[in-house]
Amino acid sequence: MSTPMSWAVADSWTMTRRELAHGARQPAQIVVGLVFPVMLLLMFGFLIGGGKGVEGEYVDYLVPGMLALTMAFGLEATMLAVTQDLDKGVIDRFRSMPMVNGAVLVGRSVADMLQSAAALVVMTGVGYVIGWRPHGSTGALLGALGLLLLFRFAMLWIGIHLAMVAGKPELVQAVQILVWPVGFLSNALAEPGSMPGWLGTVVEWNPMSHTATAVRDLFGCPGGEPGHLWAAVLWPLALLAVFFPLAVRKFAALSK
Repeated sequence: MSTPMSWAVADSWTMTRRELAHGARQPAQIVVGLVFPVMLLLMFGFLIGGGKGVEGEYVDYLVPGMLALTMAFGLEATMLAVTQDLDKGVIDRFRSMPMVNGAVLVGRSVADMLQSAAALVVMTGVGYVIGWRPHGSTGALLGALGLLLLFRFAMLWIGIHLAMVAGKPELVQAVQILVWPVGFLSNALAEPGSMPGWLGTVVEWNPMSHTATAVRDLFGCPGGEPGHLWAAVLWPLALLAVFFPLAVRKFAALSK
């Protein structure tokens, strides 16, 4: 017997398949999304260099930070998809169907998470090629990947909410810029101890810094500290507690 929960899951999966089908018809967008973080990794690892204040090999510090940075960036595709559906009246057509409210957002988020998981696989593979190796257990490796995906999930719903606030595809780029400070004002690329005092404090409070530090610890890489594990879990959950309901309410208001 069908239940409201089963209807919600079925509708959300239908929307997920819709988003994946869109991606299959636009492979260039997916390829660019995968290649861009690889370019950043190679650029910082071999062209720009770095590692001031880092003990050990810089690549061991850099790769976990770049994995976290990858989870913060690349939200444009999801933000554009949401605003385009709103702008073109696609949501209005879905409203005329017997569909659970919010399935469109859930489907888009699931598709994004699948692409983010693929990005982690690619980036991890590139890390292996350039000499990075995790030194933790298999359980610790899976835990680190789980923390990265949890952070992505939180950033994703922030992006979805901001996209609906922007309302128009042409405004997404301007709104996306708001995400950049989260990525670069972090310890993804450099140790906070090597920065001016006030900047290092800001960096240490950044939620992404907690994720990067906890991931480094689980990987057994330089810059890891076990005390950041709970913060790496609680920060994304707190962000989700704020932005998930905001996004759902905004979507419901725009769908009326």
